[in-house]
Amino acid sequence: MIIRLGKIQIVQGEEYAKESEETTTTVYTWTTPRGKIYDRDGNVLVENEAIFTLTYINPSNEHSQQERLELAQKIAGLIEVSTENVKERDKKDYWIFTRKEDAYAKVTAEEQANLDDNEEYQLILERITEEELETITAAEMEVLAIKREMDVDSSSIKRIKMGLTTTEMAIINERLEELPGFEVKVDSTRKYVYGNTLRQLFGNVGQIPEEASDTYKSNGYQLSDLVGTSFIEQQYENWLRGTKETQTYVQDKTGNLIEGEVTPGESGKDLILTIDLALQQEAEKIIEEELKKDSGASEGYAVVTNPQTGEILAIAGKSEENGAISDETYGALYNAYAMGSAVKGATVLTGYETGVISPGDTFLDSPIKIAGTPTKKSYQNMGTINDLTALERSSNVYMFHIAMKIGNYDYGKKEGFHDPDEAYATMRKFFNQFGLGVETEIDLPSEATGYNGGVQQLGNLMDFAIGQFDTYTPLQLAQYVSTIANDGKRVQPHLMMEVREPDHESGESAEVIEEFETNVLNTVDMELPYIERVQEGFRRVMTGSKGTAASYFKGVTYDPAGKTGTAQVSDGKGGYNYNLTLVGYAPYDNPEIAISIVVPNAENDSSGINKYIGKRILDFYFENK
Repeated sequence: MIIRLGKIQIVQGEEYAKESEETTTTVYTWTTPRGKIYDRDGNVLVENEAIFTLTYINPSNEHSQQERLELAQKIAGLIEVSTENVKERDKKDYWIFTRKEDAYAKVTAEEQANLDDNEEYQLILERITEEELETITAAEMEVLAIKREMDVDSSSIKRIKMGLTTTEMAIINERLEELPGFEVKVDSTRKYVYGNTLRQLFGNVGQIPEEASDTYKSNGYQLSDLVGTSFIEQQYENWLRGTKETQTYVQDKTGNLIEGEVTPGESGKDLILTIDLALQQEAEKIIEEELKKDSGASEGYAVVTNPQTGEILAIAGKSEENGAISDETYGALYNAYAMGSAVKGATVLTGYETGVISPGDTFLDSPIKIAGTPTKKSYQNMGTINDLTALERSSNVYMFHIAMKIGNYDYGKKEGFHDPDEAYATMRKFFNQFGLGVETEIDLPSEATGYNGGVQQLGNLMDFAIGQFDTYTPLQLAQYVSTIANDGKRVQPHLMMEVREPDHESGESAEVIEEFETNVLNTVDMELPYIERVQEGFRRVMTGSKGTAASYFKGVTYDPAGKTGTAQVSDGKGGYNYNLTLVGYAPYDNPEIAISIVVPNAENDSSGINKYIGKRILDFYFENK
């Protein structure tokens, strides 16, 4: 014993002393408020609202599964929690843990002998029935929901419930001593100052999606972090997220706290949008009012941009059902429609550039008959007309002749169109240059590009030329008209104008640290005189003696140009509805605003709702600029 004691004290003494002095350092982090979101004039659109959150940490993973279950049961008796995020797999794991005897009885002794622990567990999971899962009571579901959050990522602080009520907070605080690992912390949630205005485009903030967890973890996130999960919040997550507060705990070998330190975090940067709040609210109001007036229309979209910079000044969508109006702003990005004659500017320019027509060329506007295709005509026979008149009066037949020539079809001889693939590819190649059928590249995580109808018959190519084949989104339509207004330069549309440092003393934004620079995506492969010719045609649409929008814009002083559109679409009942569209810009000689208006599935093709919406938006802009 003396020899043994001597060895411990002398030979191994230093080693044991070092071991007794070992400590464990644990670092936890807590998110700070996200940056605010403003409109272009400094109006706060999204800010933060203080709330209280119940959190849980499991230092050094010291709480066992059973202990976490018992803690979850205590917490479930003190607060109400949602169970909507509980998945079937969570329920199966809980069922096995709380009903071990029944669970392991599902595997025979022979099977156990041939399976490792993981294989045995997977087999049990497969054999749990729906009836067995239904034995989990409503009270147990709350326990499960709490334990599910407690089990996630032991190295981070877990949010058990955000937005504790005053009563819940008082009860928890009274019993914290018997709830190790739990704490009530000040947290924040997003507050939308103007209600539903742009609410859909702001997006959501929530926990990291399971499918993206690896990506976020590799970028320094913890699974309990709240992140932007859609639209603007997701797109500008890196700016809005801020720097976390850190809590460092040093424990000795027995688990006693030796020291602790808190390093304050810093809130996220402020995001300044291109949106003009007054114009945005007015656009929403106008759409809503016009939908209520027109009993045959139930949806409407408007996109308002600066065609030279790509700044989105307003983007709105509304739907009406049984007198109730709903917000449908996302539809301007994701809903695609046949846009009708609004796209005829692209058709005429494609005709110029391919050489099948030249400025001033004429065609006889009278019904066209092709074998296997219903008679195709304009809304009235216009006689012999040129390209400018075809745009002003919206001739279908003129566009049909362009399409036939691009398809190498000789209408006089009734022969040709031997290479449909090339004809369709040619049309789409030039339409794409305006943003029709391709991504506009707006600064959001995703957008729709519309439906490509593929390669069909000659009659379908003719329909393509008048906007009744492929489909496009309201945002694509806005980029298309902006490209024409901008002398053929297709500019990236964007919602971010600037990123600024927050001023914590004044509560306002301060120094600019990032600015969105105008990004020209491409210049259309067409000569400027051709584009100017179509610009003149668009001006006549709104100011010419027979312009299809002239009666609506008569007397305005802002010198507009644009194009109306009507596309016939099935109503699903054997009849037809109509997509009513309008694109435009002003002033004609130096455009500072461009619009696209889309009212899909209207019951009446003579309704002027698209033009009323467009004119009212333009009027408001120029009256208040």
